[in-house]
Amino acid sequence: MILAGLFAGVLFLGLILGDWIYFVRLTPDAGRYGCGVARSEDRFAPASLARLRERCDVNGALSLPHGIARYYPDLQQIALRPQYHLFSMSFRTAWPLKGMVHLKPDEQAVHALCIKRIPWSSAIITFIWFLLVSLGTTAFMITYAVQGGFNSFSGVLMGIGILGIGLLVLAFGFVTVVFSYRLENSRLTKVYEELRDVVEGTGATT
Repeated sequence: MILAGLFAGVLFLGLILGDWIYFVRLTPDAGRYGCGVARSEDRFAPASLARLRERCDVNGALSLPHGIARYYPDLQQIALRPQYHLFSMSFRTAWPLKGMVHLKPDEQAVHALCIKRIPWSSAIITFIWFLLVSLGTTAFMITYAVQGGFNSFSGVLMGIGILGIGLLVLAFGFVTVVFSYRLENSRLTKVYEELRDVVEGTGATT
């Protein structure tokens, strides 16, 4: 049983690691990989794509001060993510964001739709955690009530205290997720703004 548990733990960690490794890649398939959490629309000048092609290297990669982009002219897509440094001093969360910008040029402008994604493992584990805490708290309160826990004043106080702890755990998890999303979204937004400066001719690459 111990060996089976260790094997399951190693397999679980391997799946998470593989999910993150594939998530940070900027190939066309990997760029569309992940759980979509938000989207935003923008417009570029008609000459933006030509300027972007000039700034990219032969592989379509474009290094930015705080991230990297990769342009796929055949697909009319730009994969975009912040730069991840192995020994960076900046705080990293369990919900990293990347973007896939879908381009639709016409005679007046280039319409851009940016879809933001997080790793599937982060989304699934977060959902399971909230589900377990919610169901666990609800199941305990129902069992506690069925067994007569609320028949006395002290039992009522204990039930309220346990319910309060469960709600506090949920609130702490919600605040953590919201804070992490805002932090990662600000990083991705900064990279997007740097990309926009380049394609509009007002910024420079690194």
